[in-house]
Amino acid sequence: MYTPSNSLRTIAWSTLAFSAAHAQYVIDNLSFGQKADGLISPNLRAIPHFVVQGMDDYVPQILSDRVILTHPYPGNKRGSIWAEDPLHHRGDWTAELDFRATGMDRGGGNLQIWYVKESQAHETPASLYTTAKFDGLVLVIDQYEGRGGSIRGFLSDGTIDIKAHPDPDTLAFGKCDYAYRNRGALTPIKLHHAEGFLEVIVDGETCFKTNKVELPDGYYFGISASSAEIPDSFEVHKFVVSTTNSYTREEPNKQRYANADQQQQQQSLASQQGREQQTHQKQQGSSQHDMPKMMQDVLAASINSQQDQFADLHNRIQIINNRVYDIYELLEKMHTESEQRYNELMHRVVPIDDRGAATIRNVEKVERTTMQILRDLESKDFKDMMNQIHRALENNQEGLSRSLPLALGAVVSSHGPSMTTFLFIAIAVQIMITGAYIVYKKRRNGAPKKYL
Repeated sequence: MYTPSNSLRTIAWSTLAFSAAHAQYVIDNLSFGQKADGLISPNLRAIPHFVVQGMDDYVPQILSDRVILTHPYPGNKRGSIWAEDPLHHRGDWTAELDFRATGMDRGGGNLQIWYVKESQAHETPASLYTTAKFDGLVLVIDQYEGRGGSIRGFLSDGTIDIKAHPDPDTLAFGKCDYAYRNRGALTPIKLHHAEGFLEVIVDGETCFKTNKVELPDGYYFGISASSAEIPDSFEVHKFVVSTTNSYTREEPNKQRYANADQQQQQQSLASQQGREQQTHQKQQGSSQHDMPKMMQDVLAASINSQQDQFADLHNRIQIINNRVYDIYELLEKMHTESEQRYNELMHRVVPIDDRGAATIRNVEKVERTTMQILRDLESKDFKDMMNQIHRALENNQEGLSRSLPLALGAVVSSHGPSMTTFLFIAIAVQIMITGAYIVYKKRRNGAPKKYL
């Protein structure tokens, strides 16, 4: 697959123009929930580039599109989310948080947005009222003074012990009232920092703004929440950090990019090799598979010349084209294999159809035979057959009536008792009665007489 150089040049300049038109760049490793699908965690166990933790044995619940820092029940829980990498961009940047707070009428709790020098990623989650000292900024969202909700900003240089302060709420440098509880919809709160001012925007409107605060780079972002005995549930759906500095869409890592000059040389060498390889391909007509499969990620600021930028963009587009062509070939191969399997299955199904047709023919044959029998039964006259059966029954009855008395007489004569037996039995009975009477008379005459 070959792409003309004019088309590549047009695509390259269009891409550069499109990138320049969008002045806001999302820092991916300091953000979550910013993608189109809204997914926060790929495995529901962790958030990439962030540390999620709770207090004691409590762990905030990570779902596909949100993180529940504190549950509706039970109360007195704490949860936090801390970025693993600091912010390395100076000047203009924006941090936006989408959250929801729900609870009972008298529920309580607070939510904090931190931008501090020392990360609390591996410490017990703390709020403004439980932390000792911090260096940086914290926005507190709670029901201060019972007004239904308020947002306040606090600054510290690490010397103020807020936990030991008699009235920490007086240290706020800016605040506004906002009813954030039980709204149903998500509440967007945005922290915008630029050279010369710091602005807090809630639901599209400015909460407070000051031109006396300038935050340094190298600090860590964090989100923490705590609930009261009657708890509020705090859900975080999205946290996006963006900047107008067009260095890269990824947050630079100081350890990874410590030797910028060396990487710039490597990039220049790679760009030169890419141009030489492109020229060789045009001259020799080599295959597209000679292109490298992957190129090393580099900082856009490390490419100085416009020619190197165009060469780098050209090489990456060529790699994308090669990958698309590989996917196309893979799909073609899968389509061919699917057709072959389909044909094999169809060949195997044909004998089954033949056996099915034979079965149908047998069933039809049985049905025809059954219908023929029914027609025969309905069409024939069975009067003669019934007369024959009737005559046979009469003959059997006459035979039984003639033969039954003779048979019974023969049985009685052969097996019944004789007259001599009856006479002997009668005489024996009379002798027994006479003997019994004589014995009775003798006993009576021998009995003693009784006189009155």
